[in-house]
Formats: sequence, C-alpha cells, structure tokens
Amino acid sequence: MGIKRYNPTSPGRRFQTGSDYKDITTKTPYKPLLFPIKSTGGRNNTGRVTAWKRGGRNKRLYRLIDFKRNKIGIPAKVATIEYDPNRTARIALLKYADGEKRYILAPQGMKPNDVVMSGSEAEVKIGNAMMLKDLPLGTYIHNIELRPGQGGKLARSAGAQAQLVAKDSEYVHIKLSSNEMRLIPSTCMATIGQVSNSEHENISIGKAGRKRWRGKKPSVRGVAMNPIDHPLGGGEGRSSGGRPPCTPWGVPEGIKTRKNKRTDKYIVKRRK
Repeated sequence: MGIKRYNPTSPGRRFQTGSDYKDITTKTPYKPLLFPIKSTGGRNNTGRVTAWKRGGRNKRLYRLIDFKRNKIGIPAKVATIEYDPNRTARIALLKYADGEKRYILAPQGMKPNDVVMSGSEAEVKIGNAMMLKDLPLGTYIHNIELRPGQGGKLARSAGAQAQLVAKDSEYVHIKLSSNEMRLIPSTCMATIGQVSNSEHENISIGKAGRKRWRGKKPSVRGVAMNPIDHPLGGGEGRSSGGRPPCTPWGVPEGIKTRKNKRTDKYIVKRRK
C-alpha cells in the first residue's frame, strides 16, 4: 500500500493524504458475510447520549471476520484482498477446500492465490494460524487470543504485531507493540505476521468534514464552557482554566483507569 497526496485546490486539500488502495483486488464484498449496523449516534437504549461527539457518519455494512481461525487442518486459498470500512486493516476472503468462505485479517504481504491453514500441521509462514506453544521463539504474530477458543483480541489494527519472546510449561511471554510484556496461555491461537495497511498511521485527515464522514463530531473545549457545564468553565474574559486538565466530571487527565485486578498477575512488564 502507498499514500497519495492531493493537489492543493483548497485549504482542506493542501495537507490531505489518503491510501492509494493498490493492494485491493476487488470492490465487491462477499454478500453472505455482510450484516447491517445500526447507527446509535452515541445514544443508549433510553435515547440519552452516553458517548459524546458521535453521529452522522456514512452508512456501512459489517463484514463478519473469523477471529478464531478454528478450521483446523483444512487448507484455504486467498480469493481476494478487500477494504473494510469498519477497521483500519485490510481483510482477506478465504475459500476453504470444503467450499466454505470466511473473512480474516489480511497480514502484510498476503496476496491472492496464497494458501493458508490453521493448526499444528501448518508450516510457519505468513497467514497461518497456530497455537502459541507450536511457534518458534522470536516469531512476529497478530490476532492473539487471551483465552483458548475465545478468538483473537490483541494486535488487530493496521500495522500491529507482537513478538513471542519466551515459553513456559503453561504460558508464553508476549511482547506487545506498546512494549508491555504479558503472559498468555500456550494453547491460545495466533496468526503469523504483521497486520496489513501499516501506512495507515501516516495518513493526514486534512479537513474537519472527513472526520464527520467517520462519525466524529466537533469537541468543545472545557474553558469555553460555563462553570455549570465543566470545571474549567467560566472566568472573566478568556481564561486558561486555572487547574490541571480534567473531564466534565472533575477526573484529572492521565490518571490510570484500569480496575481489572484479576488479570494483573498476567502483566509481567507494563508499557510505562
């Protein structure tokens, strides 16, 4: 994939960049794996806004992705590499030997007509899925399960990858892209390689309207609000707030919000 620049025909176009989509092989998705998405606009089941600054995005259909890779021992040929509006990575349509078709996250370097497989019989190559205990040390992986059979949870966005650095009897040590070291059961599945579309982080949105297409609405600064709406609001003239940045409910920015002490024992080294 490459990044294309636009002629500066307007201020919004001047610094705008986008994907050239040269890695996409088809524009038509596989219809049996498409499902509708209901746009909530940030509202819950009672109609109240519980997630701010959402709404107004383009309509899209969800592609059902196989995160479990549980077709063990059945080879599959890559039919197409496709664009997915619901994620930053590209997706690949696999056609298995028994006739079934499934979408997976496309690794970097995967091309049509490549053959991939899941299970311990698979060889160590890009796109194959295996248990962590069957992978050699130093292997770069993505779509990593946290519990056996749960489906991949870690390293799923564009360009993401983790590295297998050590093995134990029951657990393996995984180094994530955030430099966090984590223990994961050795019977969990993972896919070999790096997630595709690694250039995504270099794309410049360019204008506010392009954010609106994605469902992101403008955000009002706290210092521009009234005191009843935000702790930083109010003041005579233009004020800088007079206190550290915080949320509308007074929670300081940057404090730790992790509360899952049950899984703290699996984190060997934190990212900070």
